[in-house]
Amino acid sequence: MPRAVVLLSGGLDSATVLALARARGFRCYALSVHYGQRHGAELDAARKIAAVLGAAEHRVMSIDLAGIGGSALTDRSIALPTAPTAGIPVTYVPARNTILLSLALAWAEVVAAQDIFIGVNAVDYSGYPDCRPEFIAAFEKLAALATKAGIGGRRLEIHAPLVRMSKGEIIRTGAEFGLDYALTVSCYQADAQGLACGACDSCRIRKEGFAAAGITDPTRYRTNP
Repeated sequence: MPRAVVLLSGGLDSATVLALARARGFRCYALSVHYGQRHGAELDAARKIAAVLGAAEHRVMSIDLAGIGGSALTDRSIALPTAPTAGIPVTYVPARNTILLSLALAWAEVVAAQDIFIGVNAVDYSGYPDCRPEFIAAFEKLAALATKAGIGGRRLEIHAPLVRMSKGEIIRTGAEFGLDYALTVSCYQADAQGLACGACDSCRIRKEGFAAAGITDPTRYRTNP
């Protein structure tokens, strides 16, 4: 089986991508990152998802993006927005996907994987610049130049299969694979049990996605959403 490193946050999109990669015949090495986010519930979810979906290996790495700050997801002094805002929201984490893909790229070299999967989306999303197709294409070019594998002719491909899909389309895709979305955690301020707030931007997009898909929302909320 060809090998792939799959970035797995524990959220809806990354779980769908892992299911897709497995369905395409890849032996999947799931990578989650504790980067100083507000809670660890999504990492607990990632562990369960990796096991249920049969990842060959699951690793959780740690980096300190909270030490850099500049985001409501890593700095508790910055309030999380509860309504859509103009421009790039304060939940944007500076250079996060660049850093996560770099970690995935390094591990891909070690396990001799020529494919990396990431669950970025540029349709129903918060407007983050590192979720766009242009960014993925640019990083793939970087990978060819910056790695031993790349200069040796073993080019690495970055797969972003959800990038042009609506959230409803993503959910319907995962449902076709029998993916249990109750396992996933998308909320920016989930509690220790993984219960979602139902008010943050991520919860809003998730709820709208299930409604668009015509599928009952299995998210576990702290209060009635």
